[in-house]
Amino acid sequence: MITIRLSAEDVGRIRFALSPVWEAVTSVRALSNNTARSVHGPWLRKVRPTIQGDDLTLLRALIPPVGYIPDFITPAPPRRSTSLESGLAAIAATPHDLVVRELVQLSEETPNPVLPELIGNPERALDLITSALETYWRHAIEPDWRRMRALLQEDLAFRMDELASGGIERLFRNLHPSIRYSADRIEIDRPFCCDGVPMAGQGVLLVPCVFTWPAGLAVTSAPHVPTITYPPRGLGRLWESQRDTTESPLADLVGRTRAAIVGHLDLPMSTTHLAHQLGVSAPTLSVHLSILRNAGVVDSRRDGRAVLYYRTPLGSQLLDASTRLASTA
Repeated sequence: MITIRLSAEDVGRIRFALSPVWEAVTSVRALSNNTARSVHGPWLRKVRPTIQGDDLTLLRALIPPVGYIPDFITPAPPRRSTSLESGLAAIAATPHDLVVRELVQLSEETPNPVLPELIGNPERALDLITSALETYWRHAIEPDWRRMRALLQEDLAFRMDELASGGIERLFRNLHPSIRYSADRIEIDRPFCCDGVPMAGQGVLLVPCVFTWPAGLAVTSAPHVPTITYPPRGLGRLWESQRDTTESPLADLVGRTRAAIVGHLDLPMSTTHLAHQLGVSAPTLSVHLSILRNAGVVDSRRDGRAVLYYRTPLGSQLLDASTRLASTA
């Protein structure tokens, strides 16, 4: 059992963030653990034949299939940036004594012939690790990042609504089955615990993470910011192909382009992303989106500078009914 004790100051500093680095690190574990029949099966079947070489050997030494992962390779995302580059910069800035201490702990728990060289030269270790993570990200994660990010943003919007409507207790009630909250602590039901306790007053960072499925993971040891990752809601939709609405009753009702828009919005998308997916111009797409939004079939929300469109419950009902009718025709 992992326990994070909370002061009143910590409770007031609970926040959410996305982390491309967390996705890269946990996906390496997914490559080792998950079978092709898992929720990530489509991604695994696509990526496994293309990912190999010294970079993956290094990352697998740092990220074993089970057990301890050095906390410095999953830094807390900065408040103003959730880019891969900012995450890699945070890793590169890790104090060398902390790198050595955590790599020694890893070597004691999961020995690997790659680790002694890294321990002996922490400066070079940081260069090798950040380079390997960046290369791995470009091949394994970046091609699907826009869709993954949309799912994560959708989860964050839901969690913020939960927090606003029911407070912290409601937020943690359905965050993950292994994560529980009481007035002065958060408990994570894990088969092993990390040494050390977090420094008081840093708050807690909650990070939805696609590849942490099915578990919730935690970073708790000082000097790191206490961080809990959990699988986002709707993860089963992530690797699904968009439904073909070309010859559906919905296309007969609203037209092929508008039906295709409804079919593609399993996850929120920007106008630019959706226009690219459908092969239509952004101005034309905006006209269709406006009509669908006025009908209550799609809606939108702002995410920073972007506007994301998503299918409403009414839109999902229309799409499901159309799919059933098409299958029985």
